[in-house]
Amino acid sequence: MPFTVAIIGRPNVGKSTLFNRLTGRRHAIVDDTPGVTRDRREGNAEIGDLTFRLVDTAGLEDADDEKLEGRMRRQTEQAIDQADAAMFMIDARAGVTPVDEHFAAWLRTRPTPVILLANKCEGNAAEAGRLEAYGMGIGEPIAVSAEHGQGLGELYDALQEVAKAAFADLEDSPFNDADEHDEDDASRPLQLAIVGRPNVGKSTMVNYLLGEDRMLTGPEAGITRDAISIPWQWQGRDIQLVDTAGMRRKARVAEKLEKLSVADSLRAVQYAEVVVLVLDSNAILDKQDLTIARNVIEEGRALIIVVNKWDAADDRKASLQRLSDRLQTSLPQVRGIPILTCSAKTGKGMDKIMPTVFEIYEVWNARIPTAELNRWFMAMLEAHPPPVVSGRRLKLRYVTQAKARPPTFVLFSSRAEKIPESYLRYLANGLRDDFGLSGIPLRLMPKKSDNPYADRAK
Repeated sequence: MPFTVAIIGRPNVGKSTLFNRLTGRRHAIVDDTPGVTRDRREGNAEIGDLTFRLVDTAGLEDADDEKLEGRMRRQTEQAIDQADAAMFMIDARAGVTPVDEHFAAWLRTRPTPVILLANKCEGNAAEAGRLEAYGMGIGEPIAVSAEHGQGLGELYDALQEVAKAAFADLEDSPFNDADEHDEDDASRPLQLAIVGRPNVGKSTMVNYLLGEDRMLTGPEAGITRDAISIPWQWQGRDIQLVDTAGMRRKARVAEKLEKLSVADSLRAVQYAEVVVLVLDSNAILDKQDLTIARNVIEEGRALIIVVNKWDAADDRKASLQRLSDRLQTSLPQVRGIPILTCSAKTGKGMDKIMPTVFEIYEVWNARIPTAELNRWFMAMLEAHPPPVVSGRRLKLRYVTQAKARPPTFVLFSSRAEKIPESYLRYLANGLRDDFGLSGIPLRLMPKKSDNPYADRAK
C-alpha cells in the first residue's frame, strides 16, 4: 500500500486545486466560494516517480462541535490521525491569519509529521506571507502554486522523507503501487454509486455500510457536495463505493456550486456499474426520483431502489403499493427492479443491500451462448411470427449478443428499419422472462443484414 498524505488548512486556501493537480484529474469541485469541500475525498497521486494516497479535507474552522463546521473539522481530524503526514496549506497572499496560527499550535501537539505549504506564490505579492509563515513553528514553508504547478520539486523532496519514514521497516518501499487494480483485471472493484434527492439518508447509509462515520451527516439538507469515492471490501470482494450529492429538480438548481455538485453526481452514475437509488419513505418516487431512475437506466446501469427511513413511514403498505404502481407506469421498459426497505439510522434491513447488489450485478453481466439464444429465437418466431409490413412479411434471420454490462443484443434482418417497436418489445420481454434478465436495462438493436446480391448487375 502507498503512504497517505492529508491536505489540511482553512477554507479557500487552494487544497482542492492541489488535490486535482496531484491526482491528475478534476476529482474535487473547485470554486471561489469558501468551504466547498465538506467530506474527505481520496485519490491516487503522484509527483515524478513517487506515488501516494492523497486526502482532500474540509477547511479547518474554529467552531462548536455540534455545528456543521465543527462536524467538518472532526472529519479532518480523523484524516490527520489516519495519515502518514499532513500538508498544512496557507494562503501566502493573505498572510498568516489567527485561524492559521490556532491550528498550527494544535498541529504541534499531534504526532503526525507536517509539511507547511505557502500557496499562491506565483507572484511577488505572496513573498511577505511566505516569510511570515516561518513564525508558525511547524517547519520551513514550501512556496507552491497549486493552480500553476509551481514548487512541486520542493514538495517532492519533502514527501520523499515522509515515504522513507513510512516504510522504514520494510525492505522495499512500494512507492509505485498506488493503483492496486488493473482495469483489465477480473478482480477489479465493483463500482457502486449511492444516489438520490437531498436529505434522504445517502451518507448515513454509506456510514452504516462502512461501519464508521466516514461521511459527514446531519439534519441539514445538501451537506454532501462532491461525489466521494471510498475503497471498501465486503465479504472479501473489492468495492469502490461512491456517495453523491443530492440531486434536486433541474428547475430548482440555480447556484453554480449546486450545478457542479449535480454534474459530479451524474458523472458518478456514468462510471458506476450498480446504482442504489435512495428514496424517503414518506415521499416515494416523486418526479425527481423518476428522473434520476431514468438517467440510470439510459446510462445502462443496474438499478436498485432502497426506501430509507422505513421506521418512520406513515403507511407502509400504501407506500409500497404506490411505488410499485409508479414503476409499472413510468418505467415499464425495466421490469423487476429490486426494491428494498430499510432504516440506515437503526440498521434494520441494511443487511439485504449488498447481497442484492451482487445479485443484480451478476444479471447485468449475463452472457447467453449464441446457439441457445437462436433456439429461443426460433421458438419466439414460431409462437408469434413477425408482422406483415408493406404487403410483405418481415424476415428475421438471427440474433446474437453483442456485449454484456448491460446485455445488448443485435437482431439481423434485411428490412431492420421496418420492425415495429411492439415486436421488439415482445422479443425483449421474452429475453427477460426466459433468461432471467429482469430488473436491468436490456438493449435489442435491429441491424440490416448484408444482401450478397445487392451489387450484382442485373
